[in-house]
Amino acid sequence: MTSPSRSDAPAPPPAETPAPTRTTTLTVGGMTCAACVGRVERKLGRLDGVAATVNLATGRATVRHPAAVSVTDLVTTVEAAGFTARPHEPAPAPDTEDRPPTAGRPDDGDDGDDDAARAERHRLLVTVALALPVLVLSMVPGWQFRNWQWLCFVLAAPVAVWGAAPFHARALRGLRHGAATMDTLVSLGVVASFAWSAYALFLGGAGAPGMTMPFSLLPAAGDGTAHLYLEAAVGVPLFVLAGRRMEARARRGTGAALRALAELAAKDVEVRTDGDGERGGRIPVDRLRAGDRFLVRPGERVATDGTVVEGGSALDLSLISGESRPVEVGPGDAVVGGALNSGGLLEVRADAVGADTQLARITRLVEDAQTGKTKVQRLADAVAAVFVPGVLTVSVTVLGFWLGAGADPQSAITAAVAVLVVACPCALGLATPTALLAATGRGAQLGILVRGPEALERLRRIDTVVLDKTGTLTTGRMSVTALTARTGGLDATQALRLAAVVEQGSEHPLARAIGADAAARLPDRPLPPVRDFAATPGHGVRGTADGHRVEVTRPGDLTGLPAPLPEAVHTAETAGHTAVLVTVDGTPEAVLAVGDTLRPDGYRAVDHLRRLGLRPVLATGDREATARAIAGHLAITEVHAGASPEDKAALVTTLKEQGARVAVVGDGVNDAAALALADLGIAMGSGTDAAIGAADVTLVREDLQAIPDAVRLARRTLGTIRGNLVWAFGYNLVTLPLAAVGLLSPMPAAAAMSASSLLVVGNSLRLRAWRPGGPGGRDRRPHGRRTRPHGETS
Repeated sequence: MTSPSRSDAPAPPPAETPAPTRTTTLTVGGMTCAACVGRVERKLGRLDGVAATVNLATGRATVRHPAAVSVTDLVTTVEAAGFTARPHEPAPAPDTEDRPPTAGRPDDGDDGDDDAARAERHRLLVTVALALPVLVLSMVPGWQFRNWQWLCFVLAAPVAVWGAAPFHARALRGLRHGAATMDTLVSLGVVASFAWSAYALFLGGAGAPGMTMPFSLLPAAGDGTAHLYLEAAVGVPLFVLAGRRMEARARRGTGAALRALAELAAKDVEVRTDGDGERGGRIPVDRLRAGDRFLVRPGERVATDGTVVEGGSALDLSLISGESRPVEVGPGDAVVGGALNSGGLLEVRADAVGADTQLARITRLVEDAQTGKTKVQRLADAVAAVFVPGVLTVSVTVLGFWLGAGADPQSAITAAVAVLVVACPCALGLATPTALLAATGRGAQLGILVRGPEALERLRRIDTVVLDKTGTLTTGRMSVTALTARTGGLDATQALRLAAVVEQGSEHPLARAIGADAAARLPDRPLPPVRDFAATPGHGVRGTADGHRVEVTRPGDLTGLPAPLPEAVHTAETAGHTAVLVTVDGTPEAVLAVGDTLRPDGYRAVDHLRRLGLRPVLATGDREATARAIAGHLAITEVHAGASPEDKAALVTTLKEQGARVAVVGDGVNDAAALALADLGIAMGSGTDAAIGAADVTLVREDLQAIPDAVRLARRTLGTIRGNLVWAFGYNLVTLPLAAVGLLSPMPAAAAMSASSLLVVGNSLRLRAWRPGGPGGRDRRPHGRRTRPHGETS
C-alpha cells in the first residue's frame, strides 16, 4: 500500500551538470575474429567521451557517446578502421496488410543479408568443386597419373585467387589501416602455399611429367625435389569458408529464442473502435493507438498489452513467460501482447503500444544482455588484440630460425605457413557472445530475463537471498477477509469506503484488495477522487476523503486502540492475515483483515535454494507473529519482521559487511532501495516499474521456482563460457608449437583451425536445450506443505 511520494521542496541545483550521453547501436560488417572486435572498440574509444562494446556473434557495436559526437562520426570512425558500419534498425512494422517486414532479423550474423549469403554459398560450392579433385589427387599417390600436378595447378589457381578473394580483400583493407586480423593469416597462408607450389612446378623440378608425391600429415623431409602444397592452397580457403558458413548458421541458431520473441508480435489487428469512437477494420498493428478497442479471435495472438472489455478465454503465455498453464481472463483482466488466444472471442482495450509493451521490453532486455562481456572475455579480447601481430612475428621467426639452422627451405616455409594457418583468434572472440546468445534466449523462454553478463556473474556467486513476501512469496492477489469497526464509531462499510477512497492513490496489492472489496460491497456508490494524498513506504497512506482526514496504516501499539480493535488485530495475525488500521480524523475506527496466499511452489523453491548452497532470509513489513507464521510454512529460520524500506536496505548493507553476497527478491516500490543496494536485484515480473527498474534479473514467470532455475542457468552459462575459453586458449597453446617445430602441415592446420571455432559454437548451442528438470536441474520432489492465506503491509 505504498506509492512514490513527492516533495514540495525544490532540489538544490547540481554543482556541475554532466554532459548528456546517448546510446547508439551500430551494425558492423567485415569482422571475422576477436582482433577485429578489439580494433573497432579501440578506434571508437579514442573519441572523447565514447565507450563501445562490440559483439562478434551479433555483429553489433553498442556505443555510449556524448551528444556532441554524432552517429555519422561513429560510422566514419568504424569505416576508418577498415570495416563497414550503419545504424542498427529494428524490424519495421508492416505498412500494409500484405507486406510483412523484411529486415531487422536479430542475430543473423554473416547470414543477415540474403544476397551476401547467396554469394558466399555460391563461392563455397565452386570452391568445393575445384578443391576436391586437388585434395584427392594430392592425398592418394596411386591416383596420381602423368602430369596430374599441372591439372591440380589449373584447378587450384581459381581457388587461391577467387575462392580466397574475401580473405585477400579484408587482409589488404586491414593492411591499409595498419591492422592485422584472422584474414591476414589466412591470406598469407594461401599466398605462401600457392606461390611455393608455383615455384616448385616451374623452377623446382616438380613439373616433371612422371613426378609423384606421397601425402603425409607431417611435413616431409627434403629429397632434392621441391614439394607441392597445392592441397594446402585449396584446403585452407575450403575449410575456412566451410567453417565460417557452418559457424554463421550455428550462431544464427543461438539467437533463435530472440527471433521467436520478435515473431510473437501480431502483424495486423481487427479494430472495433478507434480512439475517436469511429468503427474500424483490420489495420496494421503499428497504427494501433492506446485506447483503441480490438478483437482477438480464437487462434490469434493478442496484438498489444491491454484490458479485456468483453468476453472470456484462456490465454497461452508459454512463449512469453515460460508458464505452461493457460491463464483464464475475463472483463477487467489485463492481457499481454503476444499471448495466444486458445479459447473464446475477446474484445480488448489497448493500454500500451509499440516500444511500451511488455513483449518489447522483454526483447530489449534480451538484446541488451547479449551485447555485454564477462570479465574473462575482456581478458580474452585483450589477448586477441596482440594475437595476430604476435603470430606474424612467430611465423617470421620460425622461418628465419629453420633457414638459419640449415634446414631444407621447403620445410622452413611449410612450418611458417602452418603457424599462420593454425592460429585461431576466432574461437576467443566467440567464446562469450555465443554462450550469452544461447543462454539469454533460453532464459527468456523460461521467463528469466537477465540484464547482462555482469548480472550472470553475480547471480552465479550469490550466497544469501533476501525474500520479500507480498507478491514474492505470496501471489499478491489479496482480498479483505474480515472488517471490524470500533464500538460506537463509524459504520464498518463507511470506514471501508473511506479507506478505499484514499487507497486509490496507491499501487500496493493491499490497496487493490481494499478497493475491490469496497466496489463489491457498495456497487452503487462510486468513489470520489482522493485529495492531499501522501504515502510513507512500508507504513501506509493518508489523504482527504469526503472531507475527512483518513489514514490507512500498519497497526502500531495496540494498547491505545478502542475495543474490539486489538482483538481483531490479534485474530488477523494469528490467522496469517495482515491487519490494516483505518483512522478517521485522528480516531481509530476499524481494522481490516487482508488475506493473501503463499505461492504453491514456495516451499519447494526455498528448499531448492538451500540445496544450491544459498541462505534464505525473510524480510517483511508485517508484525512478528505473522512473519513467523509465514516463515514456519516455508521452513525459513531467519526472519526480519516490521521492516521498513530503510530497514530492508540496512539489512542488505549489514549482510554485505558480514561478507555475504546478497540477492534481494521483491516486487514493490518499498523493495526498490534494497534491490539497488544488493549485489543482485531480482524483481518479480508482476511487480512495479520501480522494482523492475532497480533489478538485475526479472522473473516474468509467476513461479518462485524461477529463482533457483535462474541460479542454475547462470552457473551453467558461466561454466560453458569458461570451457569455451579454456578450449580456445588451449588449442593455440598446443597447435602453435607443433606447427613451429614442423610437426603440423598447413592443410590439417586449416581443418583444426575451423574445427576450433565450430567446437566453441557447438558447446554454446547446448545451452539452447538446457532444462531446469534435466541433469543438474530441478529436483523432482513432492511439493511442500499446503498453502494458507497470508498478507503484509509492505
